[in-house]
Amino acid sequence: MSEIDATFKPFEDHLDFQKTLQILKHATKGTDDGELFLEKRVSESLVFDDQKLRQSSFNMNEGFGLRSVKGEKTGFSHSSTISESSIKEASKIIEVANLGLDQKNQLAPPPDKTNKKLYTDTNPFQDIRLKLKIDLLKQINEYARQLDNRVTQVTVSISAALQEIVILRPEGETFSDVRPMARINASVVLEENGRRETGSSGGGGRYNLSRLMEEIEWQHFVCEAIRIADVNLRAEPAPAGEMEIVLGPGWPGVMLHEAVGHGLEADFNRKKTSAFSELLGKEVASKDVTVIDDGTIPHRRGSITIDDEGTASGRNILIEDGKLVSYMQDRQNARLMGVNSTGNGRRESYAHPPMPRMTNTFMSPGSDNPQDILSSLKDGIYAVGFSGGQVDITNGKFVFSCTEAYRVKNGKIGAPVKGATLIGDGPTAMKNIQAVGNDLSLDPGIGNCGKGGQWVPVGVGQPTVLISGLTVGGIGTK
Repeated sequence: MSEIDATFKPFEDHLDFQKTLQILKHATKGTDDGELFLEKRVSESLVFDDQKLRQSSFNMNEGFGLRSVKGEKTGFSHSSTISESSIKEASKIIEVANLGLDQKNQLAPPPDKTNKKLYTDTNPFQDIRLKLKIDLLKQINEYARQLDNRVTQVTVSISAALQEIVILRPEGETFSDVRPMARINASVVLEENGRRETGSSGGGGRYNLSRLMEEIEWQHFVCEAIRIADVNLRAEPAPAGEMEIVLGPGWPGVMLHEAVGHGLEADFNRKKTSAFSELLGKEVASKDVTVIDDGTIPHRRGSITIDDEGTASGRNILIEDGKLVSYMQDRQNARLMGVNSTGNGRRESYAHPPMPRMTNTFMSPGSDNPQDILSSLKDGIYAVGFSGGQVDITNGKFVFSCTEAYRVKNGKIGAPVKGATLIGDGPTAMKNIQAVGNDLSLDPGIGNCGKGGQWVPVGVGQPTVLISGLTVGGIGTK
């Protein structure tokens, strides 16, 4: 596996450039936009569980997606076979979708080229033999068990992938990107006095797997997993009722991502199905709140040099000092809304059309001291970790489950609580933000975002934040 490099050259190995371009031009005749998206993806994952290697997988696949766009109408076809004949067959489907279109229509201009380089283009598991990776998994397992004698189970996974894309546009322009990804995760079960609790921690980004194999990296994740499991062992039932909430920095930004971020994607707003529709220029949050989507942060999980339409990623301010100033745009929705793409046209793979999606979405730091924020909390919850949540885009209503949270009274952090859920709606919660800390932190590189049946890697983040008026769902007494 180490000999696999970034070698995806579809117009050298599979296709004649001029013939392919003619097929694409014919398929997009009379349309606003379109492209041929070519992709090769190589991935590897290993899972060590119950002191045994339970899973070892290696996958390699490639294919193309052919798309034409006219107004709100999209024609799309894809195949796992990259050949002239397959693209011709796909174009026939596109041509059916284009029937009745005005053939005199002018194609939209292509994206501008970018000279940014946000991550390495080498294979993330290059030069790392399988035995070394298995030995690492064993070492992590032994380390966790030696660290705490309450550990009864350890699950460790490492994974890496290399995605290579080439985009051909009807005017003959090509755009390409090579995207590495590496990740490690540790999960432990602690048992004490007949009670068992789980803790998990991990991270990664767009760099080589060798970085995560350094002791300082994986030992941190193991220690954090044990710490979280220990917190859960000591946790008491969470109270129920409306109260003030302090959200910790970093991963709790997933609530911002879900409850607010999706509502700021252009397709929902063009169709007026978002709680933030038609609110540009209006106050939608506390004046201390600025929200940014930034796909240009080097090596971050959610970063992309170009999006999946060829547009350079950007640092896009969505909410500035409480006012809604922009939405996240792909080319189609931007054109229909009379603005420019923001570099947020993303797709899971060649088998999916692009749509407006987040990259790294976070709240900018404020001026408040985090300790002062906690000290101001008279009776509430300090939420540090989250698992899954549910959000209704149309009204912003959300429910999030806390994986690590603490009861706070009179500014003092008390016992950890279990079973806490946070209930509210994004627009109201944003206006009820009372304080924003100066301690912005991004998540460790674990985010995945689902939309329309597609999954893409993302980043989230925020500083410490105080929010009033949220409802805590729990089984304890307030």
